[in-house]
Amino acid sequence: MANTAAPASIHQNRTSDIEFHVTYLDTDSGRIRREDFEDLAAAERFASAQLRDEDSWAVVDHVKLEVTSRMVA
Repeated sequence: MANTAAPASIHQNRTSDIEFHVTYLDTDSGRIRREDFEDLAAAERFASAQLRDEDSWAVVDHVKLEVTSRMVA
């Protein structure tokens, strides 16, 4: 008998339609990087941890997610 349950979505447990992107300068490599977070407090903690010297910087952006639905065959 085939399983008729719908597959779980990776966004199924999401409680908000906003995520937080932290863009920061990785002073070890000299590159600009980005990390994504679902929780503002975690994003702010991460951004603060990146501020190691006077050349360091980090920005927290609030990003509204677009809800998309997909059919799975």
